[in-house]
Amino acid sequence: MAAKNRRNAARIDAERATLQPLPDRRTSDYEEVIVTVTSTSSFTLRKVFYTVPSRLIGHRLRVRLYDDRLDLFIGGTHLMTLPRGRSRGNGAHGHVVDYHHVIHSLRRKPMALMKLVYRDQLFPREAYARTFERLIEALPERAACRMMVELLAMAHERACEAELADLLGADLAAGRLPDIAALRERFAPNPAALPDVVVQLAPLSTYDVLLMGEAA
Repeated sequence: MAAKNRRNAARIDAERATLQPLPDRRTSDYEEVIVTVTSTSSFTLRKVFYTVPSRLIGHRLRVRLYDDRLDLFIGGTHLMTLPRGRSRGNGAHGHVVDYHHVIHSLRRKPMALMKLVYRDQLFPREAYARTFERLIEALPERAACRMMVELLAMAHERACEAELADLLGADLAAGRLPDIAALRERFAPNPAALPDVVVQLAPLSTYDVLLMGEAA
């Protein structure tokens, strides 16, 4: 590169003399697009299917489309950032899926898990995917789907995704199916660990004293 620059030094110097100052701010390196969130808590952009929280269903979002991510806005409020997905080489749609976004709809229709085109992206860790394969082998489809959805709901609602994955991995290694009842009890809030909150209300006469002092 240095040798090439030396050969072109005279022309570079001629251009440098007429260059304008750099702009104060970085130029925008994103494209802005408007999308509408569908009833499935999702939207499709550039042949990629994205899921978002269900509270956004029906809203029009302003998306800043970067090379590596999507920034989502309502008006001027930044909501969240998603990794940018890519469509497949054969023209098929890509998927960027977060099970936290769709678990509530899956609980209403657990059998939908069998036909989801993005099912592989739904499982947050390998142990969940392997558990579903084991459930399909051992149980009828309806029971397997219902149990798998309950496991995902447990990971979502009780914030135990990593610990639950470890337990599922141990069950797989031991050749046994998950015990939903035991897992619910394990991850349920422990009543003995909950604080006993006692609220002492101040007598209203205290406020009278304060008001009298303010007046004085």
